[in-house]
Amino acid sequence: MKRTLITGATGFLGRTVTAELLSRGAEVYTLVLKDDPLAAALPAGAIPVEGDVRDAASLSAFFENADPEACVIHCAGIVSVASKPGKELWEVNVGGTRNVLRMCSLYGVGKLLFVSSVHAIPESPRGTTIVEPPTVSPALVAGEYGKSKAAATRLVLAAAREGLDACVVFPSGIVGPGDLSGGSFTHMLQSFLAGRLPLAVNGGYDFVDVRDVAHGIAACAERGQPGQGYILSGHYVSIRALLEGAREISGAKHPVRCLPLGLAGRIAPFYERHSLREGEKLFFTPYSVAVLASNGHFSHQAATRAFGYMPRPIRTTLRDTVSWLQRGNMP
Repeated sequence: MKRTLITGATGFLGRTVTAELLSRGAEVYTLVLKDDPLAAALPAGAIPVEGDVRDAASLSAFFENADPEACVIHCAGIVSVASKPGKELWEVNVGGTRNVLRMCSLYGVGKLLFVSSVHAIPESPRGTTIVEPPTVSPALVAGEYGKSKAAATRLVLAAAREGLDACVVFPSGIVGPGDLSGGSFTHMLQSFLAGRLPLAVNGGYDFVDVRDVAHGIAACAERGQPGQGYILSGHYVSIRALLEGAREISGAKHPVRCLPLGLAGRIAPFYERHSLREGEKLFFTPYSVAVLASNGHFSHQAATRAFGYMPRPIRTTLRDTVSWLQRGNMP
């Protein structure tokens, strides 16, 4: 499909997906919030259209560019590690997805690809590798963010059963260069490189390069099957190993110190409240600690078989991210 509509296009992933599709010669329409400061960072060639997924009426101008030959990639969403992220999380992640599905039906969109998250997948016991689940439900996952993505995923899969050509991707922890909004991982890495991170947390997770996720999304838009979900994971790595790698790549002199998970879990509620009082970005919260303590081993074999998905080495991602931060790209 040569015409693509992307929601959440000014976000970390959305911008990278936009660039990937433009490089493939696609005509790309991007949904942009009014007065979005990151609209100017959209790749050259993208066509911005103002609208908000929370307001169905505002999506009409965006979806006027859709038809049976178009693909909608629904990237818009709020990612949060907060204990109480607020109602906006559900308004965007679930209400916004419901509005996009309605517009896809109204305008006869050819295909919808929904960007979910591995946080929407029920955790399996340690020592096992997590694959695409037979059932997705908010009741089966922890945390408001995971529950919201599970609820949205259910809506998309239900629409697929009713005839919409829709599929789902489940990225793991997205990292890499170009995170202008400064997500929790980027903020942690930036703080460490600047010598402002006295302690990190033991544990680890599956981290994947944003560029690989974007490539996987583009491939899934072409070859993903209706009603199917595909994990887009990378590599399991500990936080200590990531910071040690960043230390080696950057030449930083300060050591890597990590709190045990049990102690971190007891401290996290107090640190979260402190960060909220000070207006600081959240990255050390009870939810983030629980994620690092969970089973973070995911299989991307379904995506590899279906459309050749293959993530790059995490060392390459870390090198490129450190280089990007050292060039002072963060606002």
